[in-house]
Amino acid sequence: MDREAQGLPPSALRGVKVVEMGQLIAGPFAAKTLAEFGAEVIKIEPPGSGDPLRGWRLVKDGTSVWWQVQSRNKRSIALDLRSAEGQDIARRLIARADVLVENFRPGTLEGWGLGYEALAKTNPGLVMLRISGYGQTGPYRDLPGFGAIGEAMGGLRHLTGEPGRVPVRCGVSIGDTLAALHGTIGVLMALYHRKVNGGRGQVIDVALHEAVFNVMESLVPEYSAFGAVREPGGSALPGIAPSNAYRCGDGAVVLIAGNGDSIFKRLMSAIGRDDLGRDPALADNAGRVKRVAELDAAIGAWTAARPSAQALAALAEAKVPAGRVYTAKDIVEDPHYRARDMVLKQTTREGFEVEVPGIVPKLTGTPGRLHSAAPRLGEDTDAVLGELGFSAPDIAALRGRKVVA
Repeated sequence: MDREAQGLPPSALRGVKVVEMGQLIAGPFAAKTLAEFGAEVIKIEPPGSGDPLRGWRLVKDGTSVWWQVQSRNKRSIALDLRSAEGQDIARRLIARADVLVENFRPGTLEGWGLGYEALAKTNPGLVMLRISGYGQTGPYRDLPGFGAIGEAMGGLRHLTGEPGRVPVRCGVSIGDTLAALHGTIGVLMALYHRKVNGGRGQVIDVALHEAVFNVMESLVPEYSAFGAVREPGGSALPGIAPSNAYRCGDGAVVLIAGNGDSIFKRLMSAIGRDDLGRDPALADNAGRVKRVAELDAAIGAWTAARPSAQALAALAEAKVPAGRVYTAKDIVEDPHYRARDMVLKQTTREGFEVEVPGIVPKLTGTPGRLHSAAPRLGEDTDAVLGELGFSAPDIAALRGRKVVA
């Protein structure tokens, strides 16, 4: 039964068929996003082991709870892509698909006879998203690349941490996720071009380091124009003042962004420092940057003298952007997250209930939704092969030869 028949709004990507190859984070995150908005995603996994993410980090009842998020709304087929028969089945799947998502090292699919030129002969409308460490071209294309390396090469790691200390990571695989989101945008543009402009399919080539580099703001222009190499600023935002993290009397840390000219005046009034708010030398950002240490000291003294709830209430009253640093516990207990359906309950295939992140972005007419839990390995192998015309004896023979599981 389709969504309209159930009284639900239609899916934005209804009818779009996606084959997902690859594993772990970047490619699967892109496919997850497409699936949340109605695309039918068939995930190909190696028989026996499956996607390694199934066992990453904290595991419950034999399966990673991360997997429950990354692979929701997908179907799983366990298929040996290293075998000639497995490659032939993959070709038949892809011939019916709108999108192929893969994040193998460049050249891997070509070695299996599954490169874009070969696939486009039978499916000229195919949109192929290729996510790799360094892209499909260039002198580094054959090097192995993970998100952490992309963050380093893209310029992010150098800016993350305290001045003079070894750079730190942000705590999540942000390089992979940025690449996935850029890839998702590319897929949507390619599908639009194919439908509206009568175009053919095409390849979307996303390099991990380029996705990171694309969000590095003024990093290169500042170097080009001034020879300035931007350095890490700890919890502050160098060149923008005041914008920093401040500890309150109860030990909690709050972020306060008082860097707009009018916001700065309201902030100074809220902390009882109208003298600074009226100082003409601090009327714009350039002047405030010169005296950032003085401003941080004044704000820090104010926050240290009161609990975080009192400080945040005063700042909200003054319409100053501020917020407490959230932990996972803070997120799941926050009423705003709940009000916007950003923490959802999901019953897994293993039968336990787990809370998972909601869906972003929010579309009013064709919202995304969680319609099925992450699949067990090969859960849909028989059904998918049946859709391709394989009989039950055919499937049993393939399973006996370990082509599928």
